[in-house]
Amino acid sequence: MIKTIKGKTAVFRRLADATSETIGGAAFVIAASGIASRLLGFLRDRMLAGRFGAGDTLDAYYAAFRIPDTLYNLLVMGALSAAFVPVFTEFLSKKKKQEALDLAAGVLEWILLSLGGLSLLAIIMAPTIVAVLAPGFSEEKRAVTVELTRIMLLSPLFLGASAVFGGMLLSFRCFTAYSLAPILYNVGIIVGVTVFVPAFGMSGLACGVAFGALLHMAVQIPSVKNRGFFPSLFHHPLRFDGPVRRVVTLMIPRTLGIAANQLSLFLTTVFASLLVPGSLAIFTLASNIGAIPIGLFAVSFSLAAFPTLSFSASEKRNGEFFDTLSRTTKRILFFVVPVSMLFIVFRAQVVRVILGSGQFDWDDTISTFNVLAWLSASLFAQGLIPLFARAFYALQDTKTPLYIAVLGEATYVVSVIALMPKYGTNALAMAFSLGSIVNFLLLLLALRKRIGEWDDTQFFRENARIFLAAILAGAVSQLSKSVFAFFSLSPLDTFLKVFLQLGFGSVLGLGTFFLLCNWFKIEEYHSLRRFILSKVLRTPEAISSVEGHPEKGEW
Repeated sequence: MIKTIKGKTAVFRRLADATSETIGGAAFVIAASGIASRLLGFLRDRMLAGRFGAGDTLDAYYAAFRIPDTLYNLLVMGALSAAFVPVFTEFLSKKKKQEALDLAAGVLEWILLSLGGLSLLAIIMAPTIVAVLAPGFSEEKRAVTVELTRIMLLSPLFLGASAVFGGMLLSFRCFTAYSLAPILYNVGIIVGVTVFVPAFGMSGLACGVAFGALLHMAVQIPSVKNRGFFPSLFHHPLRFDGPVRRVVTLMIPRTLGIAANQLSLFLTTVFASLLVPGSLAIFTLASNIGAIPIGLFAVSFSLAAFPTLSFSASEKRNGEFFDTLSRTTKRILFFVVPVSMLFIVFRAQVVRVILGSGQFDWDDTISTFNVLAWLSASLFAQGLIPLFARAFYALQDTKTPLYIAVLGEATYVVSVIALMPKYGTNALAMAFSLGSIVNFLLLLLALRKRIGEWDDTQFFRENARIFLAAILAGAVSQLSKSVFAFFSLSPLDTFLKVFLQLGFGSVLGLGTFFLLCNWFKIEEYHSLRRFILSKVLRTPEAISSVEGHPEKGEW
């Protein structure tokens, strides 16, 4: 299928799985699957918290994630997508599909070889690594962490292959299989809690993680096979030709940037191990809640925009590049900022509804919602960092985000060391938010200088209106919370009462936000409304209103 961009440029696309007419449509597909994934994530975290509470078991479980996650993040997640997708997309834009498939095969072979070797080394060195990673753990707690870590080290292999498949599918603009992968990953972890733990004890948690990673990979195999990948994979194994070297060269700075981020995560685990038991579990559970709008909206839009940004960069179309970046920024903020306000206002209710069961008591709730409040203050920055970093990657510049990431992580480390003696677990969240804001602001300033056709008025004016609408909506939500509490005849001591207060306040707050967006003439609100009416509900009036003006139906 060929699509004309501004009547001039033909873009290579395929209709398979669920492709999208617009960046917003693609993001809608990813976000819709993300909603299902997050709902399963709620269930997963609720089951973990209810079964084990915020204590030693979950501390060991989350600490065990650190080593396999580090291997995956360093070699695959950010580095691979930053380097692989732009080069792969460039081949596709030049209609060199076989060269693109050969590139994917070569990258996959080296990724699996590297991850396999490092995972084997980590399995052998696990006791030493865990001793350094969690010096505050008891010997028994460390032994459990080592056991879980060794099993979880299977997951980077599956996730590494899955990331290559996902990068291909993003470049082909096929989003369904890609979007289903996180859902099945959570399914695997839930199976671990419900099936493997009763059968194998604590090691069942790690088995569930490995099983989820296997499902994450497997669901994407049919889609990449339909595009002729596997014959290419076995054509001439273990290649290291020019395109593969180019990807590796682009990966190196990004890998170093991620290493800085992973260092901060390691230090978070180290510091949390020195605090009261359950501190690492509390920080991780709060982070998982805070990541909801990031995963649903920010990452969805960033991923959907990445191929378009890469194409515009490869064609030297700076105006289109800035327009895509500006529109995507507004869309991310349109969703993330009001949700962050609701998290701050209803932090206790959110934590209690999602996690409040079984062994997760009120003290755990208080500690978790305090951390969530500090993390929520920087959700706007956390949400835009993936987009702005990918904007540099689309320009095939992985060094600038590296330098900025180092400065951001340095801010985090210095802040957490300074704040932890006084604020304990809260210091981890306070420092993380500060580091995220510094990271985003530096990315913004660097990209503003890099793009010659940057328009400050276009970029900042409507974003400021979104923040104002969200702040006013947050104030209305806080008022509704106070009124609800005042007229409540009994304390909010049941799940139903807490849920009703959260639901009522959220509906009122979001309703206020949308009304203000309409009043402030924020285009993202009107685009979303048109998209829902014409593409989702398929109302005749809305469809008629966008006929002859397809841009009005875009989201």
